[in-house]
Amino acid sequence: MKVALIGAGFVGSALLNELTNRGHEVKVLVRHPEKVSTPNEKVTIVATDALQAEQVAEQAKGADAVISAYNAGWTNPNLYNEFLAGSQAIQAGVKKAGVKRLIVVGGAGSLYVDQDTQLIDTPHFPAEYKTGASAARDYLNILKQEQELDWTFFSPAIEMHPGTSGTRTGTYRTNLENPVFDANGRSICSVEDTAIALVDELENSQHIRRRFTAAY
Repeated sequence: MKVALIGAGFVGSALLNELTNRGHEVKVLVRHPEKVSTPNEKVTIVATDALQAEQVAEQAKGADAVISAYNAGWTNPNLYNEFLAGSQAIQAGVKKAGVKRLIVVGGAGSLYVDQDTQLIDTPHFPAEYKTGASAARDYLNILKQEQELDWTFFSPAIEMHPGTSGTRTGTYRTNLENPVFDANGRSICSVEDTAIALVDELENSQHIRRRFTAAY
């Protein structure tokens, strides 16, 4: 497939590796292309401001799918507003480009730990992640109204952070609205296996117009 990948940070770089290892042709859309290395001839890197729908549309044109690993930056003082603005600009740009398939990497905060309570609303949710998680939750609610695109929103495992990199098992389990917990009561997945789950979704389209999550 021809895939436009937005973002090449923690999750985006793992996605780039997984996509290229499977032979997909990838165009990486990032604000600072000089910071991203090109692993092979099937990868091109272009300067794109995700906050500008016209730029996204121009660069996504001709792609079979767009995967957004957009992150406004955890230390960004305007994180909430910029994440929502960027996510909606990406959504609009993908439609303008005529691309039907959009996969969005969101957050785990909107997963339900019981029938009525989302993870972000539990007492022990880390304060440093709350702003970004709130933005991702609110964007999911916006995305649920999208009727033109074949969208998928992905919520990573609760423990999917830089400390969970380095392990690629090729195995994972999925769920829709609730976290996947292992026998020890942990919801954990390496970024490499998270990338596998996302590229599997790209290739198999099992979660059209709904959210899913993956963990061990």
